[in-house]
Amino acid sequence: MITKITRHCLLFCLLALVSTHAAQTNRPNVLIILTDDQGYGDIGAHGHPFLKTPNMDKLHAESVRFTDFHVAPMCSPTRGQLMTGVDAMKNGDTAVCQGRSMVREEIPMLPKYFADEGYATGIFGKWHMGDSYPHRPQDRGFQEVLSFRAWGLPALASNWKNIFPPVGSDSYTDPVLEHNGVDTPYQGFSGDIWFTEAIKFMEKCKQENKPFFVYLPDNLAHTPDLVPEKYSKPYADMRMWKGADGKEIKIPAVYYGQIANIDENMGRLEEFLKKNGLKENTIVLFLSDNGTRSTEAMQIYNAGMRGHKTEMWEGGHRVHCFFRWPQSGIKTGRDITELTEVQDIAPTLLDLCGIKPLYPMDGVSWTGLLHGEAWPHADRKLTIQYKISGKPWDNAVALFEKWRLLEGVDKDAPKGTGTLLYNVTTDPAQYKNAAAENSEVLGAMNTAYDDWYKGAFEEFQKPRYIHLGHPSVPEVILYASDWQGNYCDSVGEFVKGTSKGTWDIVVESPGEYRVELSRWPFEAEKALTEGSKGPSPDPKSVEFRPELDPALIEPTGGKKGLLRCPDALPIAKAQLLIGDFNQTIDTKPADKVATFTVPLKSGTKNLTANFLDDKGAVLCGAMYVKVTKK
Repeated sequence: MITKITRHCLLFCLLALVSTHAAQTNRPNVLIILTDDQGYGDIGAHGHPFLKTPNMDKLHAESVRFTDFHVAPMCSPTRGQLMTGVDAMKNGDTAVCQGRSMVREEIPMLPKYFADEGYATGIFGKWHMGDSYPHRPQDRGFQEVLSFRAWGLPALASNWKNIFPPVGSDSYTDPVLEHNGVDTPYQGFSGDIWFTEAIKFMEKCKQENKPFFVYLPDNLAHTPDLVPEKYSKPYADMRMWKGADGKEIKIPAVYYGQIANIDENMGRLEEFLKKNGLKENTIVLFLSDNGTRSTEAMQIYNAGMRGHKTEMWEGGHRVHCFFRWPQSGIKTGRDITELTEVQDIAPTLLDLCGIKPLYPMDGVSWTGLLHGEAWPHADRKLTIQYKISGKPWDNAVALFEKWRLLEGVDKDAPKGTGTLLYNVTTDPAQYKNAAAENSEVLGAMNTAYDDWYKGAFEEFQKPRYIHLGHPSVPEVILYASDWQGNYCDSVGEFVKGTSKGTWDIVVESPGEYRVELSRWPFEAEKALTEGSKGPSPDPKSVEFRPELDPALIEPTGGKKGLLRCPDALPIAKAQLLIGDFNQTIDTKPADKVATFTVPLKSGTKNLTANFLDDKGAVLCGAMYVKVTKK
């Protein structure tokens, strides 16, 4: 029998559930579109003389534009800062490989925050922040994952079909993508696939009345230069561009064609949002991970800036950032000129969506700035630093208002001190060193850098581990792109077969493990001694060349990035070192893997795997290592 008090309790609970559901469904959706290697000048609305980007221009008109917005000059560090709100040097993700593309696991990422708050979370595109547990996107809070491993589709960690696609195809067409941890073939052009699948995911979220957090990091406009001809042809037909100085510059037709493909897909995405009533309450952020990769594009139009991707000049790290949320009432069609950086995005989104950060962030929320309030951080001093070493000023730029401080080459300057000072308001191309006449600014910025560096380097030194033996992840593949050692992240390095490295690992549960070493992706089914293009002769008859002679490289099938080189190796032995385990075994020419059985105790260790010749000399590291808890 239901009493009056019970009825009141039930009614209260029902109202509470309805209220909670209403609050959840009223929360804004979040959509982050990140392009790869697109420079600030590579947008029509930014003044480009001929590049057509109508959909980007439309978003520009409807957005708040951050015109002094900065990222790292290379992709992984930018992505780590975007997802965590923490400086690259502090989160550990300071480079694109060599063990430095992984964020420390104790730092939560945006998808985890949003998933915990009831959002549906999905990534559709490039991750590039680690490919082994617990650094994969599905380990970091993404419930739906459509991605690929490492820097790009033809990267070392990618599926073999993407690295060496069938004759007549290319890496970006009909690729094998990683869908929720399983390599799956897809039809079409990669740039189209990301948007199509993201739209399907958002449509499903709408049907289920669930807010979404969607991260759409397109792999365009990164190399290799691949795009359907219809996008590049208008620019190929133009052939050359005459600059203001009369110098003719070859138009990077495929690069601009890739941007045209992005733009077309953004138009398709916008149409979906409008048609499904999602535009008003969806926060859209549109940005790039670094400056333009194209030196020709930089010369044609770079919005007056000097530099490109990988460089500390302004053109390497200042990029576009558009913000739109119609339902918020935030005034759009305006520029925000205050100094901002990519790690500001995480605290801003959490603030706007009412989610409390659980880890100290270096970024600051833009909420007040977006609403036209006074900016309390106008005097902030920022540092951008990336690369492997972590040494002072390698590679770094300090930013304060419109000042930029870089390390100089002056012989009298103290080592590890910024000596090149530029005011990008009066000298946007950064050709006049203003250090001598602005000693106070110079001193203050060097002091700010030194203070920042002390804390940042302490965090930088903390290790990032790959975990083995987790109950839900019994099999882990280690890739050379994530080892600490020689650079080994693309086709040229791994087929050459001279790189070596070591992984930092944590064994979560003690026991017996099967460890398989391979020189090629496991799905390639290639022998250890084989070359990239087919079976090799008897290993003893192969002349081992530790260097790669450029004269022996020739294009294959007209496809860039696919090389025929003398890469067959006389592998006769395999060596595995894990902690105090050290074993070398003989291998046969036809072996596809070298297999070890290893008893492991729990704890942190180093794992090194090598291939040797018949005399026991190390030829190269095993670039693919599969570890399975038995």
